[in-house]
Amino acid sequence: MNVHEYQAKQIFAKYGVTTPRGIIATTVDKAVDNAKELGGSVWVVKAQIHAGGRGLGGGVKLAKSLDEVREFADEILGMTLVTHQTGPEGKLVQKVYIEEGADIKDELYLGIVLDRALEMPVIMASTEGGMAIEDVAHDTPEKIVKVAVDPSIGFQGFHGRELVFGLGLEKSEQGRFIKLAANLYKLYLENDAEMIEINPLIKTGAGDFIALDGKMGFDDSALGRHPEIEAMRDISEEDADEMEASEYGLSYVSLDGEIGCMVNGAGLAMGTMDTINYMGGTPANFLDVGGSANAQTVAKGFEIILKNPKVKAIFVNIFGGIVRCDRIANGILEATKLVDVHVPVIVRLDGTNAAEAKKILDSANIANVISATDLADGAAKAVAAAKGE
Repeated sequence: MNVHEYQAKQIFAKYGVTTPRGIIATTVDKAVDNAKELGGSVWVVKAQIHAGGRGLGGGVKLAKSLDEVREFADEILGMTLVTHQTGPEGKLVQKVYIEEGADIKDELYLGIVLDRALEMPVIMASTEGGMAIEDVAHDTPEKIVKVAVDPSIGFQGFHGRELVFGLGLEKSEQGRFIKLAANLYKLYLENDAEMIEINPLIKTGAGDFIALDGKMGFDDSALGRHPEIEAMRDISEEDADEMEASEYGLSYVSLDGEIGCMVNGAGLAMGTMDTINYMGGTPANFLDVGGSANAQTVAKGFEIILKNPKVKAIFVNIFGGIVRCDRIANGILEATKLVDVHVPVIVRLDGTNAAEAKKILDSANIANVISATDLADGAAKAVAAAKGE
């Protein structure tokens, strides 16, 4: 689960991570009132969406008068903001964050992510603040300092020293930066975060470090331990199909390809998508129907997959362990009655009662349901069907 920048900064404040003062607004008039309340002569008007690159997309504006606050808020609210993370369809801006100006002497990057290979959080820092960290990693990887922290010992002084020495910070700045990194690590661990990013982390003329931006993602499975964070969830920012799928116990992620995938088990689903790619096709989604699939869940899976107009074929790849293959076969047949399945459906069923399942599908004699013998055969037939062969 992701949160907005203004919400991330609310969490930062609880852990001693300094941020500029700001107030959220959903109307132009409220934006102007917020600027008046904050005072000063310079404000930043920031679009609030769950995506990075807002500035490059025109979603962050520096206002030097109340008239400009009004002008920029009117321009940003209601716009469809397109960034490198939203895709070409963009995201509708429904909120703006009005923030006081800041004295920027330098810009840094600071973030924490889980390194699954090391099985521990990694703190990343760079002097190249304000840039996409992916670009820095590609063009100048030597400018990223990475420090892995073993949760069994937690953040220690030597971790902090490795960070500040790697960044080349002045001695007078090192203590403040180490304290900031320690607070951020504590936030990460105590809230079951998956990712925290401050970009840019600014250094002021007085030598203070301030989080000018903030991004956070949290482990969905741990939200039950953090009701205050779950309350921050903005459903309007999440994929509607993914939300609908979750209501039926389906794990669904939309992708950009043209072959819909319906599989039971996350590992098999990943292997199915890899095989489709290997065969020259592109998967349109990840869809795990789980171990208790029935006609209704299979039908809902087809319905969600077919909402994507790019889908030209569907590959159903089921291993009958917990769920019997004949049950899935009957579910597929029932689903074709409930949903207008207008593209070829390639079905590979293996495991418990696989032979019975094949007989059920073959005897149904449905023209666009095609049996496959194994994973490779099924993926090849799905790719061919998507190409109209």
